[in-house]
Amino acid sequence: MSRFWKIALAVIVVLVIAGIFVVPRLTSHGDANAQGGKGNGEGQGADQPPVPVTVVPVSAQDVPVYLTATGTAQARNSVVVRPQVGGQLMKLNFQEGEEVKAGEVIAEIDPRTIQSQYDQAQAKLRQDQAAAATARNNLERSQNLVSKGGQQYVSKQDLDNLKNTLDQAAATVVADQASIRASQVQLGFTKVIAPIDGLAGIRAVDVGNIVSTTDSIVTLTEVHPIYVSFNLPEKNLDLVRTSIREDAGAPLTVAALDRIDSHVVATGKLEVIDNTIDTTTGTFRLRAVFENANTELWPGQFVNARLQVRTVKGGLVVPAQAVQRGPDGDYVYLVQGDNTVKMQPVETASEVGDSHVMIGKGLKLGEKVVTEGQFRLKPGSKVQPLAPGQVPAAPTAEELQKAKKGQGRQGGRRG
Repeated sequence: MSRFWKIALAVIVVLVIAGIFVVPRLTSHGDANAQGGKGNGEGQGADQPPVPVTVVPVSAQDVPVYLTATGTAQARNSVVVRPQVGGQLMKLNFQEGEEVKAGEVIAEIDPRTIQSQYDQAQAKLRQDQAAAATARNNLERSQNLVSKGGQQYVSKQDLDNLKNTLDQAAATVVADQASIRASQVQLGFTKVIAPIDGLAGIRAVDVGNIVSTTDSIVTLTEVHPIYVSFNLPEKNLDLVRTSIREDAGAPLTVAALDRIDSHVVATGKLEVIDNTIDTTTGTFRLRAVFENANTELWPGQFVNARLQVRTVKGGLVVPAQAVQRGPDGDYVYLVQGDNTVKMQPVETASEVGDSHVMIGKGLKLGEKVVTEGQFRLKPGSKVQPLAPGQVPAAPTAEELQKAKKGQGRQGGRRG
C-alpha cells in the first residue's frame, strides 16, 4: 500500500470516531436548548404579571378637515410716496414705523418759488381783465355811434376789429384763470399728503435735501386689514370650490399659524381663488383677508395657512401617541376582552388639534387602545388597563412570591 493511501485511511478513521462521539452530544444539547427555549417562552409568559398600560377608548366627535400650506402675509395696499413738485424738503411730519392716516400732511416742500408763480399769474389775470374791459367799452361806444340817426360813423371793418379784440382779451382772461388754477395745484403739492392709512417705513430722504419728482420720501403699507396668499395642489381645487358651494357661498375660515411653534396667530376668511393653475408647479393660488386689529401679521411674514374645508360628523378620534408606525404601516395596540392586546392596523385620516388624530379605518367606537406603555408589549401580552393619570397599585406579597417562584423555575431551566 502506498504512503498516500495510508494517510487517507488514517484520516477516514479519525473522522468516523469523531462522528461517533460528537454528533450525539450536539443532539442532546440541541434538545436541551429547545426545551429550555420552550420553558423561557411560554412558561415565562404565563408567570409574568400583567403589564400596566394607559388605555383610552375610541371617541366620536365632529372633526374639522383642513388643508395646510405655507403662506406669505402681504400689505393690502402699499404706496411709495414721491413729491409731485421739486424743491427743498422743509419738514417731515411722521415718525418712522408709526401709523399715519389718509389726508395727513407727512412732508412739506419749500413753497416760495411756486407761490411767486401763483402771484404772477394773479397779476397777469388782473392786467388782462383790464384790457378786456377796455376792449368791451370801445366796442360798445362804436356800436352806439352806428345806431345814432342812421348815420355811419364807424366802418364795418373797424367794428369787426373791435369785436375780435374783445374776444382775444376774453380768451386771455380764461387762460390766466387756468394758469392760476395750475399754480394753486402746484402750490398744494408742496404739502405731501398721505394717500392711504398705513404704517410709515424708513424715510428715504432727510430734511434740507433738494427733492425731485423721481425721489422717494417714504413707503406706506396698509396692514389693517392684511392679506395672506398661499398655494394648494390642483387636486384640492374641486374640494375647495365644493366646500364654498355647500356653505352657500360663505367664505371659508383660514387660520394663520406661526411657523415656529404652530400656534394660531390670527383668523381670517378666504377672499378669492385665482383664475388660473400654475402649470409649472401644478398649484393654484388663494388669498385670505385678516382684520389684523392687533397687527399680529406683518407684511412679508411667512405663516402656515390652514384652510378649513369641511367638518366630518362623528369622526373616530384617538390620542396621537396611540398610533405606532410599523414596517407594514400604522397600527395601534387594541385591548381585547381578556385584557390581552393585539396589533390592529389602522389608517389615519387627519390630525385633530395638536394631540389627537382621526381614524379613517381599523377601529370602532368604544374600543380601547393603548396610549402609554407600548414599548413593553407584544401581541398577546397580558395588560393591566389604567385610566390616563392613574398609577398602578403596588404588588401584593402573593404576587411578589409568585414572581420569585417564576424566576426560580427559569433559573432551573437555564441550569
